Amino acid sequence: MAEQIQTMSVTPVRGNPRTPRRSGRRSGQRPTRGPMRGRPRPASAQGFGASRPPSQQRAVPDQPARFTEGERRLRVTPLGGVGEFGRNMMLFEYGNDMVVIDMGLMFPLDSMPGVDYVLPDITYAKKNRHKIRGVLITHGHLDHTGAIPYFIRDLGMPTVYGTKLTIGMIRDRLDEFNLTRHVRLSEVDPDDTLQLGVFTVTFFRVNHNIPDSIGIALHTPVGTVIHTGDWKFDHTPQDQRPTEFGKLARLGMDGVLLLCSDSTNAERPGYCLSEREIEQNLRLLFSKASGRIIIATFSSLVSRIQQIVTAAAELDRKVAISGMSMEKVLTTSIKLGFLKVPRGTVIKIDEISKYPDNRIVIISTGSQGQETSALGRMSRGEHRHVKIQKGDTIILSSSPIPGNERAVTNLMNNLFLLGADVVYNKLFDVHASGHAYREEMKLMLGLVRPRYFMPIHGERYMLVRHAEIARQMGWSDKSIFIMGNGESIEMNHAGVARLSPQKIDIDYIMVDGLGVGDVGNVVIRDRQVLAQDGMVVIVAPVDKNGKLAVEPDVISRGFVYVKGSEHLMGEVKSIVIRILESQNLADIELWAPVRNRIRDDVGALLFKKTEKRPMVLPVMIKV
Repeated sequence: MAEQIQTMSVTPVRGNPRTPRRSGRRSGQRPTRGPMRGRPRPASAQGFGASRPPSQQRAVPDQPARFTEGERRLRVTPLGGVGEFGRNMMLFEYGNDMVVIDMGLMFPLDSMPGVDYVLPDITYAKKNRHKIRGVLITHGHLDHTGAIPYFIRDLGMPTVYGTKLTIGMIRDRLDEFNLTRHVRLSEVDPDDTLQLGVFTVTFFRVNHNIPDSIGIALHTPVGTVIHTGDWKFDHTPQDQRPTEFGKLARLGMDGVLLLCSDSTNAERPGYCLSEREIEQNLRLLFSKASGRIIIATFSSLVSRIQQIVTAAAELDRKVAISGMSMEKVLTTSIKLGFLKVPRGTVIKIDEISKYPDNRIVIISTGSQGQETSALGRMSRGEHRHVKIQKGDTIILSSSPIPGNERAVTNLMNNLFLLGADVVYNKLFDVHASGHAYREEMKLMLGLVRPRYFMPIHGERYMLVRHAEIARQMGWSDKSIFIMGNGESIEMNHAGVARLSPQKIDIDYIMVDGLGVGDVGNVVIRDRQVLAQDGMVVIVAPVDKNGKLAVEPDVISRGFVYVKGSEHLMGEVKSIVIRILESQNLADIELWAPVRNRIRDDVGALLFKKTEKRPMVLPVMIKV
């Protein structure tokens, strides 16, 4: 029987932190909040607290990491999100208990034609699903939540924990998969404390470019581990709720065994731009625009949407939304109180013609140059309600995700050709990153003062740059772990960490239409060949006596134009005829090696003549 959505809470143990006690929420009951003054610190964490000099707090024992057979240890394993952007997912495992942090998707690489999304490889987590005590989500972006609908059943339907807005956005996503009634969702506040098996979980508020983002502190039997989620330090954020520096400092004073921290902007010096500056710049641009304003941004960038709505209302402009994902986020954010919209400000997109151009603002999807997005369709003149015209001001309030630069450039070229004035971040500060810059990363390390450091969330070079920052601040190579997906850190009760000798094999799990995981490397390789060199299909009818009935037909698609390559096609036919006439094809079971020989010989000929390797598909038909 399907279960209704349950809002659950877990109370901390008063005493031994290793003894779990779970309870459902009763009338008026809330998760435990406030400082954890009554919670005993793990014994291994007490050896490197703030009373010791900073150099000693960061010191790693000189003796080799000694691990005894059969001892319990904490195992930290990223299944995605290190060495790449997206599909963020990490496992924290101790004995028979496991906690999952984030479960995201990744947008496909250029080398993955036809793929919609890429998911983490959960094979190991699925085998150990009986251990999973909960899934903790740091914020509502798809690269941290998008895999939940695909995998939550495979993981045994554990409870998903997140803040109010995050849970609201996950619920909307689950609605699309008809899973809302089956998945247990639990709202947490940054002041809540959860007990998930042996893990005592506390939270701290961080700034990102979506409200209600949190970092997570896992208090384990071997020490405290901090996972920052995506973060930056913004002292004047849009929602007026800065990062909780006090909590981070207290965690650092108590002793942190491992810090896992966002590395996205590890090569960018200084401090990230404040959202308050972006708001002022948008107001300036809005005041100067004489026609329509069309602004494209990420659909989940709720803070930016609030800035746009506020600026539009001040200038008596109406706001229309174009893009299904943008409309969903707008509706959810208003319903949950994270977006304040003055009455009468928002209109439907099909109503913009009722107002003069200088009173219209359109918020659109498509800031990454996606062809099917609202702005993408506008740039090609295919949008039902918006035709780009001279006098339009188009603002791209985003930075291109690595790999999308060409698509964004093509989008901008099309918009300029249509006569629009395009404003983007290189010309004017209309976007602030949601990820910390180098000086903020130094401050995070200085506040937390972990014994061990693991850079996460970013391409490999970003992880390396983040590790360099830690080295500059005094951490040694022994205390820094630059990981790959499927690799694990093991930490024992002596507070010693090592790279685990056991590595989990990780593969890309690709979503293609309704199929999940049914597109593998072979299919992708075939698509790459088709995209690069095309295909040649050879159709050979065989009669009942095993002889070639008529001359074979050669069909070229994406390789060469047949009418201009009659001589080459004739050579292909000659090879096929020679092979078929030398064989007795009465027995269909003998056809497979014949097809392989045709494929090899024809492929060799085509490469010799053209230096291309099209896909060769021999088809033999009995007539």
